[in-house]
Amino acid sequence: MIRFPNTGKKIQALSSRPSNLRGLQGDVTIDEASFHVELDELFKAAQALTMWGAKVRIISTHNGVGNLFNQWIQDARAGKKDYSIHSISLDDAIEQGLYKRICYVSGQEWSKEKEQKWRDELYKNAPTKEMAEEEYGCIPRASGGQYLTRPVRERAMVAGRPVVRYTAPDGFLLWTEDQRRNEIRDFCEKELKPLLDKLNPDRYHAFGEDFARKGDLTVLMPGEITPLMDLDVPFNIELRDIPYECQKIIVYFILDRLPRLRGAAFDATGNGGYLAEVAMLKYGVQMVDCIHLSESWYREWMPKVKDAFDEGTIKLPKDQNQFDDLGHIHVINGVPKIDKGRTTEKDAKAGKVDKKRHGDAAVAVAMLVRASKMEGGVIEFTPLPDKNRDEDDDDNDFPNDEKGAW
Repeated sequence: MIRFPNTGKKIQALSSRPSNLRGLQGDVTIDEASFHVELDELFKAAQALTMWGAKVRIISTHNGVGNLFNQWIQDARAGKKDYSIHSISLDDAIEQGLYKRICYVSGQEWSKEKEQKWRDELYKNAPTKEMAEEEYGCIPRASGGQYLTRPVRERAMVAGRPVVRYTAPDGFLLWTEDQRRNEIRDFCEKELKPLLDKLNPDRYHAFGEDFARKGDLTVLMPGEITPLMDLDVPFNIELRDIPYECQKIIVYFILDRLPRLRGAAFDATGNGGYLAEVAMLKYGVQMVDCIHLSESWYREWMPKVKDAFDEGTIKLPKDQNQFDDLGHIHVINGVPKIDKGRTTEKDAKAGKVDKKRHGDAAVAVAMLVRASKMEGGVIEFTPLPDKNRDEDDDDNDFPNDEKGAW
């Protein structure tokens, strides 16, 4: 115990026995938390102090992906806990002067070369690379399994909900523009409109999209937000080898008809930036989120996706290919993200999968979860009559459809 007579305050060190905290007051720091045998009981005792305004800090290196400490971090990122997460790796500490301080205290002369050598030797001499990343890089070990287990994926899928699949006809790019537009219009009217007409007009809706132009799939996923704030996907669409302009027509057709649309999240990575941008320009920046997939985005939003599956608050069409896509979410270097290299053309030719897939539906689900948290809304207005405009003058650029989708 260290006492400060001038202030009447003290710093007291305790063992990790939970009962030691009972009856005390003050801020609590639990150090190397993931290595405590009774971490849950220790935290429970510490949390009781917060009723009096105390603060609790939990500090630790990782001790495996399944450790309670790491589970709390994932809960916080999913929004289930109001914890503030701070991650400081060895490289962060070096950048902020750790090795310079070591040299000062030990009487050594600092140099950039010595610092780099010291850092490299720490990683090199760790028992394994995974242990080095856990000890120095804030990345928990044993993190290669499926992020969404088979039971939670099965529970989320409901039979009888369609997955509408459309592949461009042979030679589609050689057709005239009018022929392509008419073909896409027929597809929308025959396949999508009956499904869109069944949506509940009194409920909010969201929309998620994963983009692809060739080879992979574009997946379009509308979702209904229920009164209990669950996500209910009545159907979704998979497009293969569809030109940009035709994809735009389909997206506009869907978004124009989603009741009480709250938000739409688009994969704006690479070529997906075009479709995301035109949607944002049409529906507004508060309605459309153009997302460039990155490690930080996955770190923030995948825990929310997992929470939806674990808590049973999302329902999807029952489909084997999309079930497999969701199994492509893996924890890679401590971050849950889509492992896009697992489905190959060889698998497709062997009949193991429906052509070539790269976890496309999993990205669309993540986008839908993101969109469901948005607060966008439709802005409507009635234009003033134009006295200089002839009532018979029709300057509509899309005469075939009152909503302008064509």
